[in-house]
Amino acid sequence: MQVIPSIDVERGRSRVVFWPGSAAGVGAPTDRPDRIAERLVAQGARAIHVVDLDGARAGTPRNLEAISAVAARVAVPLQVAGGMEDPDAIRLAFASGATRAVVAMGVADRPGLLASCLAVAGDWLAVGLDPRPERLAEYPWRGRARPTSLDALVGDLVEAGVRRFVLSHGGAEPDAAALRRLAAAHDADFLVAGGVTDLDGIARVRDTGIAAVILGEAILSGRIDLADAIARAA
Repeated sequence: MQVIPSIDVERGRSRVVFWPGSAAGVGAPTDRPDRIAERLVAQGARAIHVVDLDGARAGTPRNLEAISAVAARVAVPLQVAGGMEDPDAIRLAFASGATRAVVAMGVADRPGLLASCLAVAGDWLAVGLDPRPERLAEYPWRGRARPTSLDALVGDLVEAGVRRFVLSHGGAEPDAAALRRLAAAHDADFLVAGGVTDLDGIARVRDTGIAAVILGEAILSGRIDLADAIARAA
């Protein structure tokens, strides 16, 4: 299983200040996403996930300059979420150096839009889903009936051509049994974001057979050491 560090970008800066080596009294704090990404790659990260917080609020990319700076500094895949609402937004992200794009759950409700996004990004498109049953039930589905289950929704999206999913749990601990069923049932990569706060949590997710875990504040705050996380994920 891969460990993918995440950086939340707001007004061009990381929302969480990163201070590598702070526990040992070494290193200097920074909120520059490009320098944070460079340090994380030096520690073993094989991909970087960037969340454009301003873009998520606006519905269109807002931190393309920061994304470009990260892409110029690290030679690993760069996955961008936030503001990826249509094919033009994905093109802008790719032109800025992103190699993967994460679209929001609403795209599942609009088959034409999903097809257009897939035409631009192909296998490098991911759909972000909140897998909690109550969230699926509460979402204001418009063009389709509410999905009977996460498995049914994922099945529909895989049939449409989606091969990557980011499952965000909003801070809740991931349901290991549900993840195991998804990984076994569908020809797709599943990435878990949120709810993993320690190395034991990484091991629990690893054993479900999913492709990756995305860790943000847990790594940037020093609660989880990236090298330890990579070792536990392996």
